[in-house]
Amino acid sequence: MKPLIRLLLLTLAWVAAGSSAQTAPRSLGPSAPVTEIDRVVAVVNTDVITFLEVEMRRRSVERQLRQRRIEAPPEEELRKQVLERLISDRALVQAARDAGLRVDDAQLDRVLARMAEDNRGTPAQMRAQLERDGVSFTKFREEVREEILISRLREREVDAKLNISEADIDAFLAEQRDAGAVAPEYDIVQILLRIPEGASAEQIERQRLRGEEIIRQLQRGGDFSRLSAALSDAPEAMSGGALGWRPAERLPQLFVEAVARLKPGELAPLLRSANGFHVLRLNGARAGTDIGLGGKPVLQTKARHILIRLAEGASQADVLRRLRDIRERVLAGSADFADMARQYSTDGSATRGGDLGWLYAGDTVPPFERAMDSLQPGDISEPVRTDFGFHLIQVLERRTDVASPERQRQAARLALRERRIEEQTQDWLRQVRDRTYVEYRER
Repeated sequence: MKPLIRLLLLTLAWVAAGSSAQTAPRSLGPSAPVTEIDRVVAVVNTDVITFLEVEMRRRSVERQLRQRRIEAPPEEELRKQVLERLISDRALVQAARDAGLRVDDAQLDRVLARMAEDNRGTPAQMRAQLERDGVSFTKFREEVREEILISRLREREVDAKLNISEADIDAFLAEQRDAGAVAPEYDIVQILLRIPEGASAEQIERQRLRGEEIIRQLQRGGDFSRLSAALSDAPEAMSGGALGWRPAERLPQLFVEAVARLKPGELAPLLRSANGFHVLRLNGARAGTDIGLGGKPVLQTKARHILIRLAEGASQADVLRRLRDIRERVLAGSADFADMARQYSTDGSATRGGDLGWLYAGDTVPPFERAMDSLQPGDISEPVRTDFGFHLIQVLERRTDVASPERQRQAARLALRERRIEEQTQDWLRQVRDRTYVEYRER
């Protein structure tokens, strides 16, 4: 669920910041010149992208970049970058529909309601804000629908097909034991120059030279975020190329080796992967969290929770009121936490009285883990919001112990999936784009 929510929040920020492009009126006089309203700029398989679509998205991106205090690239460069992103998105939506994936109106309404609540509002308030910003709510709905389709297609074509073998896990655990110390975390930004499948030597060399020129510009003081928005083929291009803080074991090994000896602010030499050339800059490094992969004792927390999801027709206020009432009753001694979990919780732990067993760092999503870590044994949290719903969390016990072999293998499998998922996603995106028929229709 997390990747989907991130995509939807990005869509909301991107679209809500924009304003509708205004079309010029057409004169109806017999001799007056006709003003062009729109034109096709690209054909993507059986679909088209129009000039006004590109302009609306370009203006939205410019506003988003300004909000993030990122200098926008020249108008024509940004227009080309936006067109390429629209082509990729259109190809992915077509592939999703060809695969039989659909998002009905009821599903879409639930996602929109969740987005509104995440922004501390109601669907009606979100719609009013969009319309005040000049954004068609109907168009916004369809863009969110497309984001959901793309996310589901990626889950099916990449996530579900990613295979981690037992030999992979053995090698990874041996690597962690040999390393000894806890792997650091890195904050990296990147610019990706994608190489098409079956590219000629000339095309590869052209991209290599572009990468070297970008590094020279950055060394002369060029703005990384601006160059990312103008030139990068990575999904995070419009966000300054930021990958965010990630533990080393959950980054591509190529990236880790490139930045391991860098100081914050330094650039890595140009990297080549199966997907293209990467320009990387290390923004920061810090000590990581020991999750027990090296066989050392680690902190573990025994916890239980009550999870209530937002059901259709229920409001956030109703859920919060119910959870606060449960919390007060348990604290007052008039109700038992486990009994309340069996009665009200909506996840698989309900039959166990909400028992989640012994949890390690990284086992739960960040909002849950932060709330859990702040509790003392016996404490019950206030309602905590995550991508899954609202939780009451109770910490029962803490200990420091070596993770079981089964636990180490489970954590290694997860770390390897996260390390490889980005590489596989980039490869899949490139393949979809390379299989797409695109005809540019510029003047």
